[in-house]
Amino acid sequence: MLIRKLFKFESAHIVRNCSSDRCRRSIHGHSYKVEVLLEAHALDNGQMVYDFGLMKGTIKDVIDAFDHAICFWDKDDPEYIRLSQEFSARWISVPVSPSAEQFARIFFVVIDAILKNTVMRNGESDVRLHSVIAHETETGYAQAFREDAENARMGLIKLEDLVFSEQVKAEWHDPKMMDKLIAGEPFVNPDVPLQVQG
Repeated sequence: MLIRKLFKFESAHIVRNCSSDRCRRSIHGHSYKVEVLLEAHALDNGQMVYDFGLMKGTIKDVIDAFDHAICFWDKDDPEYIRLSQEFSARWISVPVSPSAEQFARIFFVVIDAILKNTVMRNGESDVRLHSVIAHETETGYAQAFREDAENARMGLIKLEDLVFSEQVKAEWHDPKMMDKLIAGEPFVNPDVPLQVQG
């Protein structure tokens, strides 16, 4: 079974080397929608694949990090990067171009790591990330699957290569979230007292 949770954010970027002149030479923004699809072949104690409420924590923080932020490719012009960091409190440096395709891959890599490091406490069984869809516009989106996220031909994405500004981190529920994720520290879901047995 699949479940889907939709997130939204506003973000700015330049997509260097793309075919569209406006997109490759000018800072511009989009109203993004990100769909996170989880799958499992069994249900938890609440008879859910994964409680949507649990996705409002760390997973939401990661996606919300991009809201009202400028995102840039870490290989872009150093002066452009410096000015982006100087004039925006919210910025994110990524090891690939900030296209819709790469956003889908970035979110897949981070959310997959979160789920793998999460200690489930409510009978969840074999919950895994199925795919991530990043809508850049009303008519265009990219969908990343595991084989895309791990595809070196599309550019390697390592957690330690994603750099978030101090302002972004300060707004997370846990400002050390990415450090803990990189270190492999567990995220523990809350214990749930069962009201109905069976």
